[in-house]
Amino acid sequence: MAQPQMTPQPLVREAPRTRWYFRHPRYMRYMVREITCIFIGAYTVLMLVGLARLVQGEAAWQGFLAALQTPASVVFHLLTLALAVYHTTTWFNVTPKALPLQIGEAFVPGAIISGLHYVLWAVVSLAVFHLAGVL
Repeated sequence: MAQPQMTPQPLVREAPRTRWYFRHPRYMRYMVREITCIFIGAYTVLMLVGLARLVQGEAAWQGFLAALQTPASVVFHLLTLALAVYHTTTWFNVTPKALPLQIGEAFVPGAIISGLHYVLWAVVSLAVFHLAGVL
């Protein structure tokens, strides 16, 4: 019986190092969702800087508040809000696949799992608005 011939070079699949996510809309949505984390991280750092300015005293805090009122800051906040909403909704929509809930032999429908996440999000948002004096 003849032995199969081994090729000297292993098969290497060509994979583009960059821009692979442009090939399919699903990949693009995935990358946009991942990029939202950068803005949320930057917003977190901004809030930590605000906390540091608050500790430094009244003058530092007023300077921080003045910086938040610039047009660039307003645009940053609106962009970060939009990306945070996108990040949240995409996560809530994928939760039934990532975290299926089984009761007995049956699985809870995905619409119920996602729906409960949205309801809880609305309740917590209303509670925060109430505590902030907005409502």
